[in-house]
Amino acid sequence: MIPLALITGFLGSGKTTLMRGLIERSRSRRCVCIINEFGPVDIDGELVELPPEQRVSIPGGSIFCRCLVGEFIRVLRQVSDASVPDGVLIEASGIADPKVIVQMLAETRLDIVYDLRTIVTVVDPGSFSKLVHTLPNIIAQVEASDVVLINKTDLYTAEQVERTIAGVREMNPGARVVCTQYCRVEFDVFAADAVTAKIGGAEPHRSLVGEYAQCVDPNVESRVVNVTCHVERERLVSALTELQPHVYRAKGFVRTPAGVVYVDVSAAGVDCRNDPRSVHSSYQPVDSQAGELVIIAAPAARPHVDAFARSLGVIPELRVL
Repeated sequence: MIPLALITGFLGSGKTTLMRGLIERSRSRRCVCIINEFGPVDIDGELVELPPEQRVSIPGGSIFCRCLVGEFIRVLRQVSDASVPDGVLIEASGIADPKVIVQMLAETRLDIVYDLRTIVTVVDPGSFSKLVHTLPNIIAQVEASDVVLINKTDLYTAEQVERTIAGVREMNPGARVVCTQYCRVEFDVFAADAVTAKIGGAEPHRSLVGEYAQCVDPNVESRVVNVTCHVERERLVSALTELQPHVYRAKGFVRTPAGVVYVDVSAAGVDCRNDPRSVHSSYQPVDSQAGELVIIAAPAARPHVDAFARSLGVIPELRVL
């Protein structure tokens, strides 16, 4: 059977950072990564340096919703038919409710092909206590987990971190809770005893019962801002800083006079840095292409997204997912 590991966690918690670290430590293995973006544009997939045959992107919603689960199942079958990888690593959308995964594997008989070894959830202390009261999927992610990483602990007070740990333990007493920075953690997510081998704890939590989500979540919507012009970096950061308190996540690539920058906005703050893809051996400059920013927020945030787009002289495209 092919070992399967699932990474969950809310938008901006650090899932892609964890994914990249796991890939780097697994260079001796032939692993396939399936990257699920809630937004309609594949941003995270661009940041993962893997050959095309080892990377599959599924944007535009959650792989556990009725709209995309068929595509997810097709990809899992295609991966197993094409080869027998050493492991399959799945980064689920930040909006995903992963509790249905065991049922899904059983219904499709993929449970005789894949062995679900570990479910890891990444939590950001800056947003966790607020989100659990408005987005039930955040609770579901924690409840489904074998391991919960309390990430970005260097950015928050000890009180915030302890409050987050207490909340996680209340939701899932059997999970192993690990505090991290940049999702640095040393354990093999594909090992048969992945949870107990390096972290310690009981057998993996597998009493998962869930339902496929509806295609439209009334709590969240996605908008795309096509930035067709060069934007001064200082102006971009200022506009993003104004936007940050009103959105769950914003990310993408934007052209500046000095070159392409990567934008990542979350509860932890605003990150605007040189294009990280430039360190890849296969990197091709995209300065001639229009930049795309994906913004994910509650519907009530539309006026703030519109104001942000106007400040850059563009019009946002609404794609409700």
